[in-house]
Formats: sequence, C-alpha cells, structure tokens
Amino acid sequence: MLLKGILRAYGLLFIAGLAGWCALSAHAGELAFDKDIKPLLATYCFKCHGAEKAKGGVNLAKYADISGIHRDPKQWENVITQLRDREMPPEGKPQPKDDEREILVTWLRKTMENVDPSQIVRDPGRIIIHRLSRTEYNNTVRDLLGVTSSPADNFPADGSGGGGFDNNADTLFVPPLLLEKYLDAAGTILNEADAKRIFIVKSGDSAASRRDAAQKIFEDFVPRAFRRPVDKPELNRYLAAFDEADKRGLAFELSIKNVLKAVLVSPHFLFRIEPDEPSAAPYPVGQFELASRLSYFIWSSMPDAELFKLAKEKKLREPKVLEEQVRRMLMDPKSRELAENFGTQWLGVNNLQTSTAPDTRKFPAYTPTLRDAMYEEVVQFFHNILQENGSVLNLLDSDYGYINEDLAKLYGVNGVTGKDHRRVAMNNPARGGVLGMAAVLTLTSYPQRTSPVLRGKWVLEEILGKPSPPPPAIVKLLPPDDKPKDNLTFRQQLEEHRKKVECAGCHKRMDPLGFGLENFDAIGRWRTELAGVPVDASGTLVNGVKFTGPVELKKQLLIQKDEFVRNLSERMLAYSLGRGVEYYDMPTIKAITAATIKDGYRSQTLIREVVNSFPFQYRRNAPIKLDSPPPKTAEAKPAPAPGKPVAAPGSPSTSSGAKK
Repeated sequence: MLLKGILRAYGLLFIAGLAGWCALSAHAGELAFDKDIKPLLATYCFKCHGAEKAKGGVNLAKYADISGIHRDPKQWENVITQLRDREMPPEGKPQPKDDEREILVTWLRKTMENVDPSQIVRDPGRIIIHRLSRTEYNNTVRDLLGVTSSPADNFPADGSGGGGFDNNADTLFVPPLLLEKYLDAAGTILNEADAKRIFIVKSGDSAASRRDAAQKIFEDFVPRAFRRPVDKPELNRYLAAFDEADKRGLAFELSIKNVLKAVLVSPHFLFRIEPDEPSAAPYPVGQFELASRLSYFIWSSMPDAELFKLAKEKKLREPKVLEEQVRRMLMDPKSRELAENFGTQWLGVNNLQTSTAPDTRKFPAYTPTLRDAMYEEVVQFFHNILQENGSVLNLLDSDYGYINEDLAKLYGVNGVTGKDHRRVAMNNPARGGVLGMAAVLTLTSYPQRTSPVLRGKWVLEEILGKPSPPPPAIVKLLPPDDKPKDNLTFRQQLEEHRKKVECAGCHKRMDPLGFGLENFDAIGRWRTELAGVPVDASGTLVNGVKFTGPVELKKQLLIQKDEFVRNLSERMLAYSLGRGVEYYDMPTIKAITAATIKDGYRSQTLIREVVNSFPFQYRRNAPIKLDSPPPKTAEAKPAPAPGKPVAAPGSPSTSSGAKK
C-alpha cells in the first residue's frame, strides 16, 4: 500500500508538472514581444548588450519587433542556447527567476520555429556570376581536355567569404594578374590536351573539307566548354576566326587550337553564367544550369555526358531522375572532391598545409609525410561516409578510421604497413571520429603545446555551430609551452586566467570541451602524463554535467546530435550555393535537418535534400519584395543562346577573345 501511495504521488507530481509545462508553453505562445518579452530582456540583458554597451558586439536592444528576430536567427539561436544553459546572464549579474528564464526560452523557441510567412518570403538568394575557383578550373580542364597538370595552381589564391569556403562567389574576384594567367594557361592546356578530346574528325586537303571538319569540332567542343547549348550565330564567330587563320596558311591543328584558346578565355568558360528570365519572382533554373549546379557541388567540375543528355531531354529535374543522379555521382570516384573541398575547409584541416606548424624540435615525428597522411585520413573517412550512405554521426564517433603506416605508429595501432590508407578498426575508443584525428588535434594546438581554448572553440564553432566572440584586446597571452610556472600546472594557469571577468564567459563554454581532449598531445599522440603530472582531462559543462576524457566528451556531443546535424546542413547548403546563408534560408536548413534526422542521419539524404532545396533549384533576377507572388512551379524555359557573348564584370572580353 505504501508503495502504491508513493507511485500515485509521483504520478500526480508528474501530471502536475506536465500540465504546468503545457500551460507555460501555451502561455508563452500568447505573450506579446513589446509587453512581456522585451521588458525581461531589458531587465536582464540590455545593460551589457544594449545600445550604450554592446558587449561582444551583441546589441539586443536594436530588435524592435518579431520580424527583426526572424531576420537574425543565428543571433537569437545563440541567445536561446545561453539562456537555456544558464551561461547568461553571467555570474554576479541579476539572474531571471526560473519561470522568467523558461518563458524567455520557450517564447523565443516558438518564435524561431514558427516564422511568419509574410516576414520571410521564399527567396533563393542573390545570384552573382560565379567564377570557377582554382580547384574547379583544374577539374574542368581535366574532364574537358584530359589535362592533369593542375594549371590553376599558378593562379592567385582564392579567398573564402560567407560560409567559409573558397567557392564563394562573393570572393572570387578577377584581378588583372589572373587575366594574364588565364591566357597563359589556355595555351599550355591546349598543348597538353588529349587529341581523343579535340580532333574528333580528320580534315582533308581542300578548304571546304577543312572548314567542315572545323565546324564539327566546334559543334562538339564549344557546348561542352560552355556547359550549355550554343546557337549557330555564336558558332559562326568561331568559324570565322578559323577561316581567317586558314586563309593565312596556318596548319589545320594550329588554326583549331588558336580558336579554342579564345574559347578557354571566354567568360562562358571561366564563369558559371545563368541567364535571367523575364520574371519578378523566383523561377527554376534551366536544365543545363541545374546540371552545372549539381556537378560543381558534388564533383567540383563540369557535367559529364549523362548529365548533359538528361538536361537536353529536359528530364534532369524529374524527382526520381535527380535522386538517381545524386546517388550515381556520389558513387563516382570524383565525389572525393566533395569530401575534400567541403570536408577539409569545414573542419579547417586545409590549414595543415599552410599555417599549421608544430615545433619539429619538440615534435620530431611531425614530418611533411605525416602531415599529408593526417590530411588524407580526414578526406578518405568523409568520402567513405558519403559513398556508403553512412550516418553523419560517424563524424562524431566511430569504431574505425582510415589510416596508413605513419598514422598507425602515431596512434599505436599494430599491423598496418605501407603508404596507402585503409579502413582499420580502432582499438582506442577515444580515437574514432574527427575529434580523435591527428589532423584536427594538430590544427587546434600551438607549435609547442596543446590549447584547450582552441580545441574547445573549434568544437563549439565547427561541430555545434556556436561561434564565440573574439577575445578582448587587453587579454594577456598564456605561455607558448605547457611547462609549470610559479608552481602551477598549465591547466592551473589557465584556470587563473579564466577568473578574469572579461574572460570568464567564453572560457566557461570553451575550456571544458578542450580539456576533454587533453589526453592528445599537440600532434595527436595519446598521453597519460603532462610534465610529470597525470593528465587532467575532466571538464564541467555550462549545464553542470561533468565528464572525463574524449569518450565521455563524445557522448555529451551526441546528446546534441541534432544541433550538429543542423550545423552540418547549414554548412553544406552554403557550400552548394557558393554563398553564405541568410535569414531567409533558415526554413530550408530546418527542412534539410529534419529530413536527414528522420532518415537515420544518412549522408546521402543530406546531399539529396540540399539538391532538392528551393535555393539550389531556383534563382531570381533582383531583390524580391515581401509582397512578391509565390514562385512559379512550371519548368524553366531553356536558356536562350545569346547572339552576342556576355562579358562578366572584370572578365576578359569574349568578342576580343574570339578574334585571337
């Protein structure tokens, strides 16, 4: 009887608590921003994050209404997280009561999840002419002409803009030096090109037979180079250039190559140009433009013959066809480009080959060969997940890796020999996933020591998508090595640093995550001691949860797996579009995330949902207004073949190129 009474009491308490939560949730939905929410923000937030004092660059007082909140979802997602985890307000500041904090979190969450359609119109984002990046250029001339010498490696470096990727159209400028490089590269490429790729027919001795052969060559080559159909007037300009060279007595092959050089410096080759439609509302991109979006997303290169064929038949946009093509393209070896170009830039591993430089006197095992093996591990691991349609959660934790002999020695794995990477079961559960990879652990360290701060910041930003503000300018730097100082271990020195008011807030979020990885040294080797003292890899998260070591840290990250998938979805969408995401992309990101989670976190589902998304398949001519009509659903008309080549801003003139 006593047990029944206790259970009944607990049941009543649970029901009462559930009813209270439901009432609070319903009440939060009825609250008004001006009357109920803004006063709470003014009481607890505006003093440090208002118009007069915007600590960390955050001014919450500037948001006058709900539409302002909708337009800055990243900021308010961060507010929700910090309120929920009790990171804000910081210790020593007036704290909201539990019910006030819950009201703020619940109201903001409902507001972010239920966007007013009148405030966010379906907008595919602004489109600017997209220059081929260095990687895209190299891959395109490889697939077009069989050239494998990577001529774009001599071009000026590409920048990285919104989204953090070097395929961002905003940062793919055309400096004068690049124009010269394009001209030089065109000649080199044609000299190295596979003749199985250009001279598809033989010419006779007569002028008529030579012209007929030239026409067939241009009819085959120019549409592939421009990645779209080419009309007769456009082809005739190249034929006219050939006629002029032929009349001067130039050899047939030399005449053809001179004309093709003009093709390779045309904006229609160097840029991914999408023609405008006569519409004020967003509209579907054409079939050939969709083929290019798809191929440059997954392969970082031009469409192949099958994509061109489907585009010509106007079948590519059919849902089943598009899904089959995504699967086919991911199974193609060229999908390694997605794993490498997206994966290494997202995780920052590309910096291994540029700015990351461990002190080789302290870490003599770190050699260029080992560095390259670290990089390759990340690429092959991610590529395997894509090709096998594995769970993206394997990026957080797995029981296998892709290593070679050099990495096996570093990781203490037996039985692996040779330079080639292969799939290997990991005998240390701390090692599986990107957090245990030497590439990540090295790039988040200083030359002479590990950095719990850098590692924690990396986990927050790259894994969970929660950026941290830059440190105050007055912060005193910690020592460059991890030797004890003033009888304090390095961790104790860092804890003293964290006591400073201006530093405590961010370090409270970052440091525990970094401490969880302290068993790995600055090049990713496992260690149990540091300066003669046992490694302290314990941490306490902002929500009070304690853990020790990388295995328990990964368990805590997996609790937040949906936030990880949301961040990955956002990064993948930005990469696919070649632009940073905007507030109007949030519904798309939410839909991609939900579909990926529903299908068991499958990687190919993530890619398919990005390809099926509104911003990937649509474009617009000019900024749309809030009262714009809904986008058309009919198939886009075929891209009109221009009667006159279009010169992109800052690009070489096509007409002058055709004469050269």
